[in-house]
Amino acid sequence: MKILQICHKIPFPPCDGGTIAMNNITQGLLRKGHYVRVLAMETPKMRVRKNELFDEYVKKVKFESVFVDTSISFSSALKTVFQPHISYHVSRFYSKIFANKLSEILKQESFDIIHLESIFTTPYLPIIRQFSQAKVILRTHNVEHQIWKRVVKNESNIFKKLALKYLTKRLEKYECGLGKQIDAFASISSPDFHFFSKCFSSVPGKVIPFGIDLDQYPENEEYIPSDIPELFHVGSMNWLPNIEGIEWFLNEIWPEINALYPEITFTIAGRDIPKRLISRKDNNLVIAGEVPSANDFMLSKDIMIVPLLSGSGIRVKIIEGMALGKTIISTSIGAEGLDIENGKHILIANTPEEFVAAITQCVHTPDLCAIIGENARNFVALNFNNDLITNELIGFYQQVLENENR
Repeated sequence: MKILQICHKIPFPPCDGGTIAMNNITQGLLRKGHYVRVLAMETPKMRVRKNELFDEYVKKVKFESVFVDTSISFSSALKTVFQPHISYHVSRFYSKIFANKLSEILKQESFDIIHLESIFTTPYLPIIRQFSQAKVILRTHNVEHQIWKRVVKNESNIFKKLALKYLTKRLEKYECGLGKQIDAFASISSPDFHFFSKCFSSVPGKVIPFGIDLDQYPENEEYIPSDIPELFHVGSMNWLPNIEGIEWFLNEIWPEINALYPEITFTIAGRDIPKRLISRKDNNLVIAGEVPSANDFMLSKDIMIVPLLSGSGIRVKIIEGMALGKTIISTSIGAEGLDIENGKHILIANTPEEFVAAITQCVHTPDLCAIIGENARNFVALNFNNDLITNELIGFYQQVLENENR
């Protein structure tokens, strides 16, 4: 099959959950012998990083990118108020230059499948329909408006709350209406699939979760859990739910942990950490920033903290942490879509009291942490094998193409 994969940000090198999810699809399809071409948006938060590995990637997928300024603009948001069929959240990803590049590619080459990564690539559906007969499959990374509904719920500023509520309603209407414009959809988690299957009732859909190659996540055989466990969080801080969750953890939970266990450290790693986090003076809080290798960083620490209060889809970093045998303490929202068992594969905590209790349990029962880490790795091996998931995706592509030929 010939596949054009359109990405809402640069997927290589993979450096966050979204880019890893996109790149693993690309690599899986290539390994199965399919032709994959990638067209991606460069954004202010995600620019091309050239090196030898990137040059090799470009050759494999005939990669091209176009800069799209997705910066938030009050004036642009205001304009969409008078355009009832447009969502400001999505319209930020539209660019005439990107549209021209896409039309140029579609005039040059024909494809069997056009694979859209996230709803943020859907403003280009009219261009695709004009210049291509390919089947369009939308891969939903999240239910985007649900993320924003949770953000609205947690917003304390009344004026900002009202504005966000209005924009979120627009986003919901846009997102739910996409079923009329696509040929099929693939959701990254079961909860997302159940939602979209109701909105997109006239088109086929399938759960295609995030997959990994477990060989790239080796266990640290020399690792010895410390008597005083090191807590850590790793994730891109240009994603609002990550910032929201970490600030909640630092304000509501960390002071008590610090008082109970003054030797425990909490290290935060990731891209684009805001200055207000860097400038905090909390005891034993370490801001590591972007690290050369997320895997090496996670292997060097003990307990992964994922305090998400909003979000959707699957948290890729949780799967990666599980693959590395880490003990993870997450909210229910953070663990959504993983079908994991509390106390067996992960520890769930939704309140400050529950987080304190879970961390206390880890401090006093390190053997339990070792068991949870082993269970977590085995769970990932069984449920998130990228080779098997790629086979499922290819089978779904073929099903969509066969339906057309009947």
